[in-house]
Amino acid sequence: MVLGKVKRKGPGQPRFRLKKLVGDKGYSSPSLRNMLHRRGIKSVIPTKSNQDRQDDFDKELYRERNKVERAINRIKWHRRVATRYEKLACMYGGMILLACILEWL
Repeated sequence: MVLGKVKRKGPGQPRFRLKKLVGDKGYSSPSLRNMLHRRGIKSVIPTKSNQDRQDDFDKELYRERNKVERAINRIKWHRRVATRYEKLACMYGGMILLACILEWL
């Protein structure tokens, strides 16, 4: 996904707004596509066989989604991450970081 910063009113960190959303065919409903279009987000979702074809479908960007899916699946091989034994989000984030380091090594 390609992100861009949006400034907040007043103090605080700028929040992020999506420019593109990549998903599989399970997210190919017209209502979701319309909601994304209203918010100015481009959908990179393949259409189902019973729906109208999307003219501006970006195949190259959709292929990059596969790399992310494979990385997440490799991290889930670590039992603590897959079953989420930790109750606190910060501890779970630490376990994800540790699993990423172990995969990298």
